[in-house]
Amino acid sequence: MAGYRTEEILRRIREEDIQFIRMQFTDIFGQLKNVAITASQIERALNNEIMMDGSSIAGFVRVEESDQYLWPDPDTFAVLPWRPQYGKVARLICDVHNPDGSPFAGDPRGVLKRTLAQAEAMGFTFNVGPELEFFLFHTDEDGKPTTRTTDEASYFDLGPLDHGESTRREICLNLEAMGVEIEASHHETAPGQHEIDIKYAPALQAADTIMTFKLAVKTLAQKNGLHATFMPKPVTGTAGSGMHMNMSLFQGEKNVFFDPADPQQLSPLAYQFIAGLLEHVRGFCAVTNPLVNSYKRLISGYEAPNLLAWSAGNRSALIRIPTPRGQSTRVELRCPDPACNPYLAFSACLAAGLDGIRRHLTPPPAVNANLYAQDAGQALDRLPGTLEEAVTALAKDRVVMDALGTHVTSQYTAGKHREWEAYCAQVSQWELDRYLVSY
Repeated sequence: MAGYRTEEILRRIREEDIQFIRMQFTDIFGQLKNVAITASQIERALNNEIMMDGSSIAGFVRVEESDQYLWPDPDTFAVLPWRPQYGKVARLICDVHNPDGSPFAGDPRGVLKRTLAQAEAMGFTFNVGPELEFFLFHTDEDGKPTTRTTDEASYFDLGPLDHGESTRREICLNLEAMGVEIEASHHETAPGQHEIDIKYAPALQAADTIMTFKLAVKTLAQKNGLHATFMPKPVTGTAGSGMHMNMSLFQGEKNVFFDPADPQQLSPLAYQFIAGLLEHVRGFCAVTNPLVNSYKRLISGYEAPNLLAWSAGNRSALIRIPTPRGQSTRVELRCPDPACNPYLAFSACLAAGLDGIRRHLTPPPAVNANLYAQDAGQALDRLPGTLEEAVTALAKDRVVMDALGTHVTSQYTAGKHREWEAYCAQVSQWELDRYLVSY
Protein backbone atom coordinates (compact mmCIF):
# COMPACT_ATOMS: atom_id res chain seq x y z
CA MET A 1 0.00 0.00 0.00
CA ALA A 2 1.31 3.44 -0.94
CA GLY A 3 2.66 5.27 2.09
CA TYR A 4 0.97 8.55 1.19
CA ARG A 5 -2.44 6.91 0.96
CA THR A 6 -1.94 5.16 4.26
CA GLU A 7 -0.97 8.42 5.93
CA GLU A 8 -3.96 10.18 4.37
CA ILE A 9 -6.37 7.58 5.77
CA LEU A 10 -4.77 7.80 9.22
CA ARG A 11 -4.96 11.60 9.10
CA ARG A 12 -8.65 11.59 8.16
CA ILE A 13 -9.52 9.09 10.90
CA ARG A 14 -7.72 11.24 13.43
CA GLU A 15 -8.99 14.65 12.30
CA GLU A 16 -12.60 13.65 11.53
CA ASP A 17 -13.17 11.65 14.72
CA ILE A 18 -13.83 8.41 12.85
CA GLN A 19 -14.30 5.73 15.48
CA PHE A 20 -15.45 2.70 13.50
CA ILE A 21 -14.32 1.18 10.20
CA ARG A 22 -16.24 -1.43 8.27
CA MET A 23 -14.01 -3.82 6.31
CA GLN A 24 -16.41 -4.79 3.53
CA PHE A 25 -16.33 -7.64 1.02
CA THR A 26 -18.88 -9.46 -1.15
CA ASP A 27 -19.71 -13.18 -1.25
CA ILE A 28 -20.22 -15.06 -4.53
CA PHE A 29 -24.01 -14.64 -4.34
CA GLY A 30 -23.72 -10.85 -4.16
CA GLN A 31 -24.32 -10.34 -0.44
CA LEU A 32 -22.30 -7.54 1.16
CA LYS A 33 -20.39 -8.66 4.28
CA ASN A 34 -18.12 -6.88 6.72
CA VAL A 35 -15.80 -7.18 9.68
CA ALA A 36 -16.06 -4.06 11.84
CA ILE A 37 -13.04 -2.67 13.67
CA THR A 38 -12.46 0.33 15.91
CA ALA A 39 -10.11 3.10 14.88
CA SER A 40 -7.43 1.71 17.21
CA GLN A 41 -7.04 -1.27 14.83
CA ILE A 42 -6.70 0.69 11.58
CA GLU A 43 -2.94 0.24 11.25
CA ARG A 44 -3.34 -3.54 11.53
CA ALA A 45 -6.05 -3.31 8.88
CA LEU A 46 -3.86 -1.29 6.53
CA ASN A 47 -1.13 -3.91 7.00
CA ASN A 48 -3.57 -6.64 5.83
CA GLU A 49 -3.71 -8.27 9.27
CA ILE A 50 -7.50 -8.46 9.74
CA MET A 51 -8.58 -12.10 9.63
CA MET A 52 -12.02 -13.61 9.15
CA ASP A 53 -13.62 -17.07 9.09
CA GLY A 54 -14.17 -17.91 5.42
CA SER A 55 -16.00 -21.15 6.26
CA SER A 56 -18.90 -19.07 7.56
CA ILE A 57 -19.40 -17.44 4.13
CA ALA A 58 -21.51 -19.33 1.59
CA GLY A 59 -19.33 -20.63 -1.23
CA PHE A 60 -15.97 -19.61 0.26
CA VAL A 61 -13.92 -22.34 2.02
CA ARG A 62 -14.37 -25.45 4.17
CA VAL A 63 -14.14 -25.37 7.96
CA GLU A 64 -10.72 -27.09 7.94
CA GLU A 65 -9.25 -24.22 5.87
CA SER A 66 -11.26 -21.35 7.29
CA ASP A 67 -8.71 -18.58 7.96
CA GLN A 68 -8.72 -15.81 5.37
CA TYR A 69 -7.47 -12.22 5.36
CA LEU A 70 -9.05 -8.95 4.28
CA TRP A 71 -6.73 -6.70 2.25
CA PRO A 72 -8.30 -3.22 2.07
CA ASP A 73 -8.21 -1.16 -1.12
CA PRO A 74 -7.19 2.32 0.08
CA ASP A 75 -8.92 3.98 -2.89
CA THR A 76 -12.28 2.86 -1.46
CA PHE A 77 -11.96 4.61 1.90
CA ALA A 78 -15.09 6.67 2.51
CA VAL A 79 -17.12 7.98 5.43
CA LEU A 80 -20.70 6.69 5.58
CA PRO A 81 -22.65 9.98 5.63
CA TRP A 82 -25.86 8.48 6.99
CA ARG A 83 -24.15 7.36 10.19
CA PRO A 84 -23.89 9.65 13.27
CA GLN A 85 -21.56 12.62 12.90
CA TYR A 86 -20.19 12.03 16.38
CA GLY A 87 -17.95 8.98 16.30
CA LYS A 88 -18.19 8.64 12.52
CA VAL A 89 -18.20 5.35 10.63
CA ALA A 90 -16.06 4.76 7.52
CA ARG A 91 -15.61 1.82 5.22
CA LEU A 92 -12.86 0.12 3.22
CA ILE A 93 -13.71 -2.36 0.47
CA CYS A 94 -11.44 -5.38 0.70
CA ASP A 95 -10.02 -8.17 -1.41
CA VAL A 96 -10.00 -11.63 0.17
CA HIS A 97 -6.64 -13.41 0.43
CA ASN A 98 -5.42 -16.79 1.62
CA PRO A 99 -3.07 -17.07 4.64
CA ASP A 100 -0.07 -17.39 2.30
CA GLY A 101 -0.93 -14.00 0.78
CA SER A 102 -2.27 -15.32 -2.53
CA PRO A 103 -5.61 -13.98 -3.80
CA PHE A 104 -8.57 -16.20 -2.88
CA ALA A 105 -9.99 -17.75 -6.07
CA GLY A 106 -13.56 -17.38 -4.78
CA ASP A 107 -13.40 -13.63 -4.16
CA PRO A 108 -15.78 -11.99 -6.69
CA ARG A 109 -13.73 -8.79 -6.71
CA GLY A 110 -10.69 -10.87 -7.61
CA VAL A 111 -12.65 -12.58 -10.39
CA LEU A 112 -13.34 -9.20 -12.00
CA LYS A 113 -9.71 -8.12 -11.55
CA ARG A 114 -8.54 -11.21 -13.44
CA THR A 115 -10.85 -10.52 -16.40
CA LEU A 116 -9.89 -6.84 -16.41
CA ALA A 117 -6.23 -7.93 -16.61
CA GLN A 118 -7.07 -9.87 -19.78
CA ALA A 119 -8.68 -6.76 -21.27
CA GLU A 120 -5.66 -4.70 -20.27
CA ALA A 121 -3.36 -7.21 -21.97
CA MET A 122 -5.36 -6.57 -25.15
CA GLY A 123 -4.93 -2.82 -24.67
CA PHE A 124 -8.42 -2.06 -23.34
CA THR A 125 -9.96 -0.33 -20.33
CA PHE A 126 -13.51 -1.49 -19.56
CA ASN A 127 -16.04 1.11 -18.38
CA VAL A 128 -19.56 0.47 -17.11
CA GLY A 129 -22.45 2.82 -16.35
CA PRO A 130 -25.27 1.03 -14.45
CA GLU A 131 -28.92 2.04 -14.28
CA LEU A 132 -30.45 0.56 -11.13
CA GLU A 133 -34.16 0.14 -10.47
CA PHE A 134 -35.72 -0.72 -7.11
CA PHE A 135 -39.01 -0.60 -5.21
CA LEU A 136 -39.87 1.29 -2.02
CA PHE A 137 -42.60 -0.43 0.01
CA HIS A 138 -44.31 0.18 3.34
CA THR A 139 -43.52 -1.93 6.40
CA ASP A 140 -46.11 -3.42 8.75
CA GLU A 141 -46.66 -2.63 12.42
CA ASP A 142 -43.78 -4.95 13.34
CA GLY A 143 -41.43 -3.25 10.90
CA LYS A 144 -41.47 -6.20 8.49
CA PRO A 145 -41.53 -5.51 4.73
CA THR A 146 -44.72 -5.66 2.70
CA THR A 147 -45.43 -5.06 -0.99
CA ARG A 148 -47.85 -2.24 -0.20
CA THR A 149 -47.39 1.30 -1.48
CA THR A 150 -49.67 4.32 -1.48
CA ASP A 151 -47.59 5.69 -4.34
CA GLU A 152 -49.67 6.00 -7.53
CA ALA A 153 -46.99 7.58 -9.71
CA SER A 154 -45.68 6.25 -13.01
CA TYR A 155 -42.82 7.00 -15.39
CA PHE A 156 -41.17 10.39 -14.68
CA ASP A 157 -43.98 11.56 -12.37
CA LEU A 158 -43.09 13.79 -9.44
CA GLY A 159 -44.50 14.70 -6.05
CA PRO A 160 -47.12 14.66 -4.66
CA LEU A 161 -47.87 11.56 -6.80
CA ASP A 162 -44.33 10.24 -6.22
CA HIS A 163 -44.30 9.38 -2.51
CA GLY A 164 -40.71 8.18 -2.63
CA GLU A 165 -39.31 11.43 -4.02
CA SER A 166 -37.78 12.63 -0.75
CA THR A 167 -36.14 9.27 -0.01
CA ARG A 168 -34.74 9.11 -3.54
CA ARG A 169 -33.36 12.63 -3.12
CA GLU A 170 -31.73 11.67 0.18
CA ILE A 171 -30.14 8.61 -1.44
CA CYS A 172 -28.65 10.70 -4.24
CA LEU A 173 -27.25 13.34 -1.88
CA ASN A 174 -25.68 10.75 0.43
CA LEU A 175 -24.07 8.92 -2.46
CA GLU A 176 -22.69 12.16 -3.88
CA ALA A 177 -21.22 12.90 -0.44
CA MET A 178 -19.29 9.64 -0.88
CA GLY A 179 -17.97 10.71 -4.27
CA VAL A 180 -20.49 8.80 -6.43
CA GLU A 181 -21.56 10.82 -9.48
CA ILE A 182 -25.32 10.51 -10.05
CA GLU A 183 -26.42 11.28 -13.60
CA ALA A 184 -30.20 11.11 -13.13
CA SER A 185 -32.95 9.80 -10.89
CA HIS A 186 -36.66 9.43 -11.50
CA HIS A 187 -39.81 7.47 -10.76
CA GLU A 188 -40.19 4.34 -12.86
CA THR A 189 -43.21 2.67 -14.49
CA ALA A 190 -44.71 0.78 -11.56
CA PRO A 191 -46.13 2.30 -8.34
CA GLY A 192 -43.33 2.46 -5.78
CA GLN A 193 -40.61 1.84 -8.39
CA HIS A 194 -37.58 4.11 -8.81
CA GLU A 195 -34.44 4.39 -10.92
CA ILE A 196 -31.08 6.03 -10.23
CA ASP A 197 -28.42 6.16 -12.95
CA ILE A 198 -24.73 6.23 -12.08
CA LYS A 199 -22.10 7.83 -14.31
CA TYR A 200 -19.87 5.36 -16.08
CA ALA A 201 -16.56 4.48 -14.44
CA PRO A 202 -13.85 1.83 -14.72
CA ALA A 203 -15.56 -1.50 -14.10
CA LEU A 204 -14.01 -2.29 -10.71
CA GLN A 205 -14.99 1.12 -9.38
CA ALA A 206 -18.47 0.75 -10.89
CA ALA A 207 -18.98 -2.65 -9.21
CA ASP A 208 -17.82 -1.23 -5.86
CA THR A 209 -20.26 1.64 -6.35
CA ILE A 210 -23.17 -0.72 -6.99
CA MET A 211 -22.55 -2.50 -3.69
CA THR A 212 -22.34 0.88 -1.93
CA PHE A 213 -25.52 1.97 -3.72
CA LYS A 214 -27.50 -1.04 -2.53
CA LEU A 215 -26.39 -0.47 1.05
CA ALA A 216 -27.28 3.22 0.90
CA VAL A 217 -30.72 2.60 -0.63
CA LYS A 218 -31.70 -0.05 1.90
CA THR A 219 -30.30 1.88 4.88
CA LEU A 220 -31.91 5.21 4.03
CA ALA A 221 -35.24 3.61 3.15
CA GLN A 222 -35.27 1.86 6.52
CA LYS A 223 -34.42 5.14 8.23
CA ASN A 224 -37.53 6.63 6.60
CA GLY A 225 -39.81 3.76 7.63
CA LEU A 226 -39.76 2.09 4.19
CA HIS A 227 -38.38 -1.15 2.79
CA ALA A 228 -36.26 -1.01 -0.35
CA THR A 229 -35.93 -4.14 -2.46
CA PHE A 230 -33.84 -5.04 -5.50
CA MET A 231 -35.92 -8.18 -6.03
CA PRO A 232 -36.46 -8.29 -9.80
CA LYS A 233 -40.23 -8.93 -9.79
CA PRO A 234 -41.83 -8.30 -6.39
CA VAL A 235 -45.38 -7.62 -7.65
CA THR A 236 -47.40 -9.77 -10.05
CA GLY A 237 -48.86 -7.95 -13.05
CA THR A 238 -46.54 -4.96 -13.07
CA ALA A 239 -43.07 -4.08 -14.31
CA GLY A 240 -39.99 -5.62 -12.72
CA SER A 241 -36.67 -3.99 -11.84
CA GLY A 242 -33.66 -4.15 -14.14
CA MET A 243 -30.05 -3.02 -14.03
CA HIS A 244 -29.16 -1.96 -17.56
CA MET A 245 -25.39 -2.08 -18.14
CA ASN A 246 -23.85 0.56 -20.42
CA MET A 247 -20.47 -0.79 -21.49
CA SER A 248 -17.58 0.71 -23.44
CA LEU A 249 -13.95 -0.09 -24.19
CA PHE A 250 -11.25 2.58 -24.21
CA GLN A 251 -7.66 2.63 -25.38
CA GLY A 252 -6.10 5.47 -23.44
CA GLU A 253 -8.52 8.37 -23.81
CA LYS A 254 -10.14 7.00 -26.97
CA ASN A 255 -13.49 5.19 -27.05
CA VAL A 256 -12.78 2.32 -29.45
CA PHE A 257 -16.47 1.60 -30.07
CA PHE A 258 -16.80 4.82 -32.12
CA ASP A 259 -16.13 5.03 -35.85
CA PRO A 260 -17.52 8.14 -37.63
CA ALA A 261 -17.13 6.47 -41.04
CA ASP A 262 -19.56 3.63 -40.26
CA PRO A 263 -23.29 4.12 -41.07
CA GLN A 264 -24.10 3.42 -37.41
CA GLN A 265 -20.88 5.18 -36.30
CA LEU A 266 -19.77 1.91 -34.69
CA SER A 267 -16.30 0.43 -35.01
CA PRO A 268 -15.53 -3.18 -36.00
CA LEU A 269 -14.59 -3.75 -32.34
CA ALA A 270 -18.06 -2.61 -31.26
CA TYR A 271 -19.75 -5.05 -33.64
CA GLN A 272 -17.49 -7.86 -32.46
CA PHE A 273 -18.23 -7.03 -28.80
CA ILE A 274 -21.98 -7.10 -29.52
CA ALA A 275 -21.60 -10.44 -31.29
CA GLY A 276 -19.72 -11.84 -28.29
CA LEU A 277 -22.48 -10.79 -25.92
CA LEU A 278 -25.12 -12.42 -28.12
CA GLU A 279 -22.99 -15.56 -28.43
CA HIS A 280 -22.70 -15.99 -24.65
CA VAL A 281 -25.75 -14.25 -23.15
CA ARG A 282 -27.56 -17.51 -22.50
CA GLY A 283 -24.41 -18.77 -20.77
CA PHE A 284 -24.03 -15.76 -18.47
CA CYS A 285 -27.74 -15.23 -17.82
CA ALA A 286 -27.53 -17.23 -14.58
CA VAL A 287 -25.05 -14.57 -13.39
CA THR A 288 -26.76 -11.40 -14.65
CA ASN A 289 -30.19 -12.75 -13.66
CA PRO A 290 -29.40 -14.90 -10.64
CA LEU A 291 -32.72 -15.65 -8.91
CA VAL A 292 -35.73 -17.88 -9.49
CA ASN A 293 -37.65 -14.61 -9.45
CA SER A 294 -35.44 -13.05 -12.15
CA TYR A 295 -37.19 -15.06 -14.87
CA LYS A 296 -40.60 -13.74 -13.87
CA ARG A 297 -39.35 -10.34 -15.01
CA LEU A 298 -38.04 -11.63 -18.35
CA ILE A 299 -41.46 -12.34 -19.83
CA SER A 300 -43.43 -10.66 -22.58
CA GLY A 301 -45.69 -7.74 -21.77
CA TYR A 302 -43.60 -5.78 -19.26
CA GLU A 303 -40.87 -4.15 -21.39
CA ALA A 304 -38.15 -6.55 -20.29
CA PRO A 305 -36.14 -8.08 -23.16
CA ASN A 306 -36.12 -11.84 -23.68
CA LEU A 307 -35.19 -12.17 -27.37
CA LEU A 308 -31.60 -12.30 -28.62
CA ALA A 309 -31.46 -9.19 -30.80
CA TRP A 310 -29.58 -5.91 -31.00
CA SER A 311 -30.42 -2.53 -32.44
CA ALA A 312 -29.38 1.10 -32.52
CA GLY A 313 -31.98 2.97 -30.52
CA ASN A 314 -34.66 0.25 -30.35
CA ARG A 315 -35.46 -0.09 -26.63
CA SER A 316 -37.23 -3.41 -27.11
CA ALA A 317 -33.97 -5.15 -28.12
CA LEU A 318 -31.81 -7.07 -25.67
CA ILE A 319 -28.82 -4.96 -26.71
CA ARG A 320 -29.18 -1.40 -27.91
CA ILE A 321 -26.81 1.37 -28.85
CA PRO A 322 -27.95 4.62 -27.20
CA THR A 323 -27.95 7.71 -29.41
CA PRO A 324 -24.81 9.54 -28.15
CA ARG A 325 -21.66 8.87 -30.17
CA GLY A 326 -18.02 9.89 -29.94
CA GLN A 327 -16.63 9.38 -26.46
CA SER A 328 -20.14 8.43 -25.24
CA THR A 329 -20.57 5.48 -27.63
CA ARG A 330 -21.64 2.47 -25.59
CA VAL A 331 -23.34 -0.90 -25.73
CA GLU A 332 -26.35 -1.21 -23.42
CA LEU A 333 -27.25 -4.71 -22.21
CA ARG A 334 -30.82 -4.60 -20.92
CA CYS A 335 -31.45 -8.03 -19.38
CA PRO A 336 -29.42 -7.86 -16.10
CA ASP A 337 -31.27 -7.22 -12.88
CA PRO A 338 -30.08 -5.55 -9.67
CA ALA A 339 -30.01 -8.79 -7.68
CA CYS A 340 -26.85 -9.83 -9.53
CA ASN A 341 -23.35 -9.81 -8.11
CA PRO A 342 -21.87 -6.91 -10.11
CA TYR A 343 -18.31 -8.23 -9.96
CA LEU A 344 -19.31 -11.55 -11.52
CA ALA A 345 -21.77 -9.95 -13.96
CA PHE A 346 -19.20 -7.47 -15.27
CA SER A 347 -16.59 -10.22 -15.55
CA ALA A 348 -18.90 -12.51 -17.52
CA CYS A 349 -20.04 -9.75 -19.89
CA LEU A 350 -16.51 -8.53 -20.49
CA ALA A 351 -15.27 -12.06 -21.16
CA ALA A 352 -18.10 -12.55 -23.67
CA GLY A 353 -17.31 -9.29 -25.46
CA LEU A 354 -13.57 -10.00 -25.55
CA ASP A 355 -14.28 -13.44 -27.00
CA GLY A 356 -16.20 -11.75 -29.79
CA ILE A 357 -13.20 -9.49 -30.47
CA ARG A 358 -10.65 -12.32 -30.37
CA ARG A 359 -12.70 -14.45 -32.77
CA HIS A 360 -13.76 -11.52 -34.98
CA LEU A 361 -17.42 -12.49 -34.59
CA THR A 362 -20.09 -10.73 -36.65
CA PRO A 363 -23.48 -9.96 -35.09
CA PRO A 364 -26.71 -10.71 -36.95
CA PRO A 365 -28.47 -7.80 -38.66
CA ALA A 366 -29.93 -5.20 -36.32
CA VAL A 367 -33.65 -5.59 -35.51
CA ASN A 368 -35.66 -2.39 -35.63
CA ALA A 369 -39.14 -3.85 -35.10
CA ASN A 370 -40.93 -3.47 -31.76
CA LEU A 371 -40.07 -6.78 -30.12
CA TYR A 372 -42.59 -6.16 -27.36
CA ALA A 373 -45.40 -6.49 -29.92
CA GLN A 374 -47.26 -9.78 -30.07
CA ASP A 375 -45.79 -12.28 -32.58
CA ALA A 376 -42.72 -10.07 -33.16
CA GLY A 377 -39.35 -11.79 -33.30
CA GLN A 378 -40.70 -15.33 -33.49
CA ALA A 379 -37.63 -16.46 -35.40
CA LEU A 380 -35.23 -15.16 -32.74
CA ASP A 381 -33.63 -17.23 -30.01
CA ARG A 382 -34.69 -16.49 -26.44
CA LEU A 383 -33.06 -16.05 -23.09
CA PRO A 384 -33.46 -18.94 -20.66
CA GLY A 385 -36.97 -19.14 -19.27
CA THR A 386 -36.06 -20.38 -15.79
CA LEU A 387 -33.12 -20.35 -13.42
CA GLU A 388 -32.67 -24.09 -14.01
CA GLU A 389 -32.38 -23.52 -17.77
CA ALA A 390 -29.92 -20.67 -17.19
CA VAL A 391 -27.66 -22.73 -14.91
CA THR A 392 -27.67 -25.55 -17.48
CA ALA A 393 -26.61 -23.05 -20.17
CA LEU A 394 -23.85 -21.71 -17.89
CA ALA A 395 -22.44 -25.22 -17.46
CA LYS A 396 -22.06 -25.46 -21.25
CA ASP A 397 -20.32 -22.11 -21.78
CA ARG A 398 -16.56 -22.51 -21.40
CA VAL A 399 -15.82 -18.79 -21.88
CA VAL A 400 -18.10 -17.74 -19.01
CA MET A 401 -16.93 -20.55 -16.75
CA ASP A 402 -13.29 -19.67 -17.40
CA ALA A 403 -14.03 -16.03 -16.53
CA LEU A 404 -15.61 -17.03 -13.21
CA GLY A 405 -12.96 -19.63 -12.43
CA THR A 406 -13.38 -23.22 -11.27
CA HIS A 407 -14.07 -22.38 -7.62
CA VAL A 408 -16.78 -19.79 -8.26
CA THR A 409 -18.40 -21.78 -11.08
CA SER A 410 -18.73 -24.93 -8.98
CA GLN A 411 -19.94 -23.16 -5.84
CA TYR A 412 -22.26 -20.81 -7.73
CA THR A 413 -23.94 -23.50 -9.82
CA ALA A 414 -24.32 -25.78 -6.80
CA GLY A 415 -25.96 -22.96 -4.86
CA LYS A 416 -28.31 -22.13 -7.72
CA HIS A 417 -29.29 -25.78 -8.15
CA ARG A 418 -30.20 -25.86 -4.45
CA GLU A 419 -32.21 -22.66 -4.87
CA TRP A 420 -34.13 -24.12 -7.81
CA GLU A 421 -34.82 -27.40 -6.01
CA ALA A 422 -36.08 -25.56 -2.92
CA TYR A 423 -38.39 -23.47 -5.11
CA CYS A 424 -39.79 -26.53 -6.89
CA ALA A 425 -40.54 -28.19 -3.54
CA GLN A 426 -42.73 -25.30 -2.35
CA VAL A 427 -46.52 -25.25 -2.65
CA SER A 428 -47.42 -21.72 -3.74
CA GLN A 429 -50.52 -19.67 -3.07
CA TRP A 430 -51.23 -19.78 -6.80
CA GLU A 431 -51.44 -23.58 -6.67
CA LEU A 432 -53.76 -23.49 -3.68
CA ASP A 433 -56.01 -20.90 -5.35
CA ARG A 434 -56.03 -22.89 -8.60
CA TYR A 435 -56.38 -26.45 -7.42
CA LEU A 436 -57.53 -26.78 -3.81
CA VAL A 437 -61.26 -26.53 -4.55
CA SER A 438 -61.36 -27.74 -8.17
CA TYR A 439 -59.57 -30.98 -7.40
